[in-house]
Amino acid sequence: MANRWGIPKNVEELVKQRDLHCVYCGIIFTNPALSFKSRATWEHIVNDIRINGPENIALCCGSCNASKGSKQLDTWLLSKYCLAKGISINSVSIVVKEHLKKSHH
Repeated sequence: MANRWGIPKNVEELVKQRDLHCVYCGIIFTNPALSFKSRATWEHIVNDIRINGPENIALCCGSCNASKGSKQLDTWLLSKYCLAKGISINSVSIVVKEHLKKSHH
């Protein structure tokens, strides 16, 4: 059984345990009723809905998700949003760093 984004239940559980704060900006998630910007949202690190393993699925805040949209990770990390928030290759979580390592080979 998968969720509405096609993410398998076992992957969803694993990611929920792993990503306790935004994989990009690092803020701790808040109650969705309080704030859209700081609530947990599902993220495909590489924008391909067919890649639904824990290496590509992450939780990020609504604010980062809205900013990244369909941009490539490398491109987005150079955006004004990331520069303003201090989000960089060095500050993102391990799961994101793994993708960056692969894409720079």
